[in-house]
Amino acid sequence: MKQLLTTAALAAACGFLGAATWSVTGLADKRTEAYLLDNPQLLPAMAQAYEEQAASDRLAQIGDQVYEPFPGAVLGNPNGSKVLVEFTDYNCPYCRVASKQVADLIAQDPEVKVVIREWSIFQGSEVASRMALAAADQGKFPEFHKAMFELAPASAESVREAAERVGLDMTRAQEFGQSRVVEAELRSNALIAQQMGFTGTPSWIAGGTTFEGAIGTSALQTALDR
Repeated sequence: MKQLLTTAALAAACGFLGAATWSVTGLADKRTEAYLLDNPQLLPAMAQAYEEQAASDRLAQIGDQVYEPFPGAVLGNPNGSKVLVEFTDYNCPYCRVASKQVADLIAQDPEVKVVIREWSIFQGSEVASRMALAAADQGKFPEFHKAMFELAPASAESVREAAERVGLDMTRAQEFGQSRVVEAELRSNALIAQQMGFTGTPSWIAGGTTFEGAIGTSALQTALDR
């Protein structure tokens, strides 16, 4: 682990060049390496900087599409200047906690726009994701999103109850949920999550950085304010 952190730190310190290249070819500045080894408290920060740069590079490869929501699948201010992207699953207990944190964030900052990306990785949650996108199609995504977490876990019964609670046209919703546009959205979200290296939900993108977990309202605000 010490060698790994040293390598990552060297990569960050030297303009984020490939750490492996420096290690194998012996081009690393030995004095820099010695300094870092003598000051190990610097290594976590250097490794974090390296990871943040790598995430930024991955975001650049994906492009602005990640910030463009599925039509209607937005919480908060649809025209807000602070954009938070959340990959979420209705059967994820941490997502349920995070939904309350996001609600608090929206309540305290009118400029927050939360782009929700349905990423169904838990068993039985895809039916809820499909209905959520159908709710977005009918202009009732925020209401369904909130109701679905209140009625979790997701099941055929709880999804129908949430849909009826917010007044969805069920025939239209069921047809839309099986449409090609919904299929494409779910595949796209899964692919982006894979490209970003996310390991679970909730996962986030904000301020050009990525992070995972129910990290709290203040941490989300900090990321947005960068």
